[in-house]
Amino acid sequence: MPRTTAVRAVEPMAAAVKPGEAAFFDVDNTLMRGASLFHVGRKMYQRRVFTLREAFGFARKQLRFMLQGENLKDVHSVRDAALTLATGLAASDIRILGEEVYDEMIESKIWPGTRALTEQHMKSGRPVWLVTGTPVEVASVIADRLHLTGALGTVSEIDGGLYTGRLVGEFLHGPAKAEGVRVLAEKENLDLQHCWAYSDSYNDVPLLSIVGHPVAINPDARLRRHARDRNWPIYDFRSGRRAATLGLKGATVAGGAYGLWRGFSWVRSR
Repeated sequence: MPRTTAVRAVEPMAAAVKPGEAAFFDVDNTLMRGASLFHVGRKMYQRRVFTLREAFGFARKQLRFMLQGENLKDVHSVRDAALTLATGLAASDIRILGEEVYDEMIESKIWPGTRALTEQHMKSGRPVWLVTGTPVEVASVIADRLHLTGALGTVSEIDGGLYTGRLVGEFLHGPAKAEGVRVLAEKENLDLQHCWAYSDSYNDVPLLSIVGHPVAINPDARLRRHARDRNWPIYDFRSGRRAATLGLKGATVAGGAYGLWRGFSWVRSR
């Protein structure tokens, strides 16, 4: 089983692996389509933990996230709701819930392109860590199923085997991700200048900025501009193919139009 922790490229196949190299992958819209935390909420609804009205709120935010990218207000809203709803649940049940969420909702949403990047790093001998605001219990299931090194995720307080509704440390998001990776790097003797980081969100610029090989995957508009300005590589798997290979080249108009068409088609079909 992969290691987990509370703190929880530019060619990944280039040359021989140097000591201290590793790769860090965001999860939501980077490794998978949509937000893993929303699927946790959906599974909790199936278990009758909350109401249909609350489930509709989760679904609406998930759709907006898939079409527009990460919205910090929505992410915090879902986090707070999940913490409240999880209060009193047995910690032993969450690992089981994570397994169910992966099998039923997450596995089919993994981006093949991002999955290929994780496999290239692992085959090259580099540790690969997931870094996500998703509960560490769920993040560790994803890492385990994909045969990755481990996961850094948000940690909830447990008292007497039950969740209290409070966090241990910070929600692993934005600057907290960068700090978590710094702590991990010190613990694992990693050289961040020889490491890779992948994300879709401008909110993860603190993480992307501390490694030697930052890469934007399926970037939101702000991250795309930021990556272009700094010549960071950009990969876009939303249209089913890589739309750009270098930070100097953005997604093509055709690729963007195709992705937009696919998005609206998905909405109409539902």
